[in-house]
Amino acid sequence: MKYKSSDNQRVQKKIMNQFFIEGKVAIVTGAGQGIGKAIALTFAQAGAELVVVDIDSASANSTAQEVHHMGREALALSADVCDTRQVDGVVRETLERFKRIDISVHNAGGGYPTKAILEMSEEEWDKSVALNLKSAFLCCRAVGKVMTKQKRGSIVNMSSMAGFGPYPLGANYAAAKAGVKNLTENLAVELGTYNVRVNALAPGPVETPTIAEYYKEHPDMKEQRLRAIPLRRIASPEDIANVALFLASDASAYVSGQTILINGALPTFVTPELIAELGRRFE
Repeated sequence: MKYKSSDNQRVQKKIMNQFFIEGKVAIVTGAGQGIGKAIALTFAQAGAELVVVDIDSASANSTAQEVHHMGREALALSADVCDTRQVDGVVRETLERFKRIDISVHNAGGGYPTKAILEMSEEEWDKSVALNLKSAFLCCRAVGKVMTKQKRGSIVNMSSMAGFGPYPLGANYAAAKAGVKNLTENLAVELGTYNVRVNALAPGPVETPTIAEYYKEHPDMKEQRLRAIPLRRIASPEDIANVALFLASDASAYVSGQTILINGALPTFVTPELIAELGRRFE
């Protein structure tokens, strides 16, 4: 069967439309910079109205202004997503402004590998688990209550490649991100009958502006990382944002309970140099 040019155009338009989220309301936490900001701006380009959440109000307002310049609505909110009342407040203000929540991306989190488990304090462990796992739980619980009533919605959590295997000197972060993966799988089952999808992203190394500055001061570290990545480049925040858009859009309408690795086929964070350093830690 031979397709006419007009048929091809219709098929192309249908495919492209699956990735548009025109008019949908999306919350993005940690959206003041880095990956979260890239996700918010990508969603705005795809037609969404944004609720930009960040603990730093100036950063949230800056991202919201960029969304406004794209011709989209944006509500900037400052909130600590480790605090139940503040998370509930974000949901309440979103509903007051937009009346619904279609998409919620729980990106706020972070951590750098600095200490072995035997060197780590209880406070350092608890802080990482709160920032990376408790925050995802609080956000999922709050938006999940709204989405189950709506009978629709897409939740995207932020896990990490570190949650899939050893992450020496960052076990607190790795354990929390592994928890996010499991939280995602459980929520997908619990909310699936309400037409709510729950997925997660698991980035490997990402060259955010902060990491780019670090690499300027430590070019040997960047070279070491590049040699280990088969694709021979480090991900940009936009690389992560594009996969977030896929999970938020109808293009992934039958995808739920999945954690997608975005790591350029990097096999592990464990390197000979790191093993050597660990061998010197407790001499």
